[in-house]
Amino acid sequence: VDQSADDTFTRIGTVQVTAPSRIDAPYLGVLAAEMSMLCFHNDPSIKHQASIGMTYVLYIAKWQNCKNDSPSFLHQENDTETTSPDFELLTKITQGDKTKIARSIGELLQPLWLSNFVWTLLKKLCAQNYDMAYEAASLLISTLEFHAGKIVMVTKIVDHIYKHLSKSSSHIVKSTLLRVITLLARASPRTVIHLLLEFPFPADDTLLLMWQTVASESSVAPQVLKTILLIVREKPGLMEEALADRTCFSPDAFNMMPVMALQALCTFLPMSSYREVLPQCFPELLMALMFQLFYCSQLKCDTQENYVRDALKILFISSGLQEVDASLEKKNFWLHISQEMDYQFGIQLIAKTLNEFNFPQFRETLRYVYNIALGGPRWPGDSIVTVIFFSELLNNFKKPLPEEALDLFRKWMNDSNPSVAKLSLQKIASMVPVFNEMENCSLLLPVLRAFSSKEHTVIIQAMLTLRNILSKLDKPVYSRVCTRIASCYGPLMRHVSDTCLAIQHFGELLLDMHQYKRMLNPLVLGNLVPLILFLESEEKTIATACRCTVGICISQLKCSTSYLLQNYNFELLVLDICNNLLSSYKSYIKELISDTSGFLGSSQIFLKKGAIILIGYLGKGAAHLLLREEIDVMLEVVWDEDPVIKMLAEKTHTLFKEIADRMTSSTVQQTFRKWFKMFHTTKLKPIYNLFEDPTRNDMGIENQKTDREDLRTE
Repeated sequence: VDQSADDTFTRIGTVQVTAPSRIDAPYLGVLAAEMSMLCFHNDPSIKHQASIGMTYVLYIAKWQNCKNDSPSFLHQENDTETTSPDFELLTKITQGDKTKIARSIGELLQPLWLSNFVWTLLKKLCAQNYDMAYEAASLLISTLEFHAGKIVMVTKIVDHIYKHLSKSSSHIVKSTLLRVITLLARASPRTVIHLLLEFPFPADDTLLLMWQTVASESSVAPQVLKTILLIVREKPGLMEEALADRTCFSPDAFNMMPVMALQALCTFLPMSSYREVLPQCFPELLMALMFQLFYCSQLKCDTQENYVRDALKILFISSGLQEVDASLEKKNFWLHISQEMDYQFGIQLIAKTLNEFNFPQFRETLRYVYNIALGGPRWPGDSIVTVIFFSELLNNFKKPLPEEALDLFRKWMNDSNPSVAKLSLQKIASMVPVFNEMENCSLLLPVLRAFSSKEHTVIIQAMLTLRNILSKLDKPVYSRVCTRIASCYGPLMRHVSDTCLAIQHFGELLLDMHQYKRMLNPLVLGNLVPLILFLESEEKTIATACRCTVGICISQLKCSTSYLLQNYNFELLVLDICNNLLSSYKSYIKELISDTSGFLGSSQIFLKKGAIILIGYLGKGAAHLLLREEIDVMLEVVWDEDPVIKMLAEKTHTLFKEIADRMTSSTVQQTFRKWFKMFHTTKLKPIYNLFEDPTRNDMGIENQKTDREDLRTE
């Protein structure tokens, strides 16, 4: 301050304005900072003049807040004093100690002015002048103790503090900067925590020091922990520039705030003030870490896995679950979490270990996971974590499952995510023994809906789950649903990927319901064509399942089973079946022909071959039932480069040509022939004479005999 300072302060008090309605003072906060520093100057004259100037600054601020007429001193031309009671009160304040001045500044300055006031003092604090830094520190702390909530440039202040903490060696500067962070966090914990987590990953020593300072403020521990939880719950995501290359990890290419939040948790949770808050947040923290554990499988980031591991260990230890931590240590979980591991297994293992020790937070955790499930997934994959954890927790549920839990599994079984659907079906299958009959019945429909999934593994699991449920139903209940269930197997027996299990389970259903043969006959006949055709499958498991189920079907239809005692030959088997069908089930022949026609265009050689043979025998046996238009369609038998297919197609084409030619006779002759064959069925004779079938030699004569003996026993 030079000698002209006196004139400066005097001019502040002798402003001559013609009664304005408002004062435009954008730098009032900066001026207040300068004045407040000089109010404690060593020179008495400067100190006196600064106090007067400070009084006018505060009076202007007070008038701006009140929105009244302009201050009285603006109307006076010669007298620099004012007799306003407010002015006299402010004069006493500015002549008082720092605390009174700081509190008045905080009360009277508007948020933007107060922020400029704090910012100016911060810059003076970080200057080289020790005396100036000391005065600035005193005023800063005194002001923020009461008015930190009014500061609007928190981001700028936090960045400034981080920058100067990392390079300042002065104790007073460091302690004041950390105190400023503490006071700002006390007033706006969410804002400060968000800002501290936006720094580059991973946190350096300076940032860790700022975290520890905020963590020491116990009064805001609940708000701080909840804010961190919200961020941990998010999924680390790729930035646009990294979307093209997912093979390598670069922290700069990712939104790393959730990982930074994990690192912050490892800093905050061991603090005593946060251990008191943990019981309220345990379920939320646990599930947030479970989600992060799952996200590790999508981001190739070893650091993230380490922070998840450390946060889990601290959570268990701080929550009194040291036994859980020790058990996971024995199972080498903490060691393998940072290596290539099945994350689904890891999540399941944590839940299972918690159950083993009957953790006291069980009910709160189960309720929280249920609420998460009701809300639906926030990110792809969240449902997988929820299903795994919820399913494992239910193993510790001693009472019968509530209806709400079953509703969740009904929804999950038809989830668009195949992993979710499969996991829920597996859980239902394992819990069937503890369900009552009504619960099992209520699960049938969503299980059957899963049969229409586009994912092969889901369909397989749905069939296995269904068999578990059916095994626990009483026969009367079973009989009421068996027709619908059997009809669901039909489409699956026509797809190569799901054929084997569908055929096997269809046969088991027929055996279960053998006393309801008449009711099931239409379904047997409706699915007979694929069962016959898949007998020629090149996969031994499918062919074997077909032979067993076809035998059951023949028995169901009360047809001759003599062909089962002969060496296997597809044509003779088809011939025998068709003769039996023509004698007992003529009304279904046209449906069987239509069903067989659908396989003529198959890309599988064995299916196309079998379809040509079967349609040839069915067409010859039911020629009197067919219309000329139907015969014309069957004349268009599929041709193929395969020599066997070509030979079979030629014979079948000739056969239908002969049938069509006979239809050219008179209407009277056709009618007579039709009525005659309705009552006199001539047994079919071999058409193709394929008695030597080298493709079936691998089945083995001994296996065939064993299969037949098993079928006869059944």
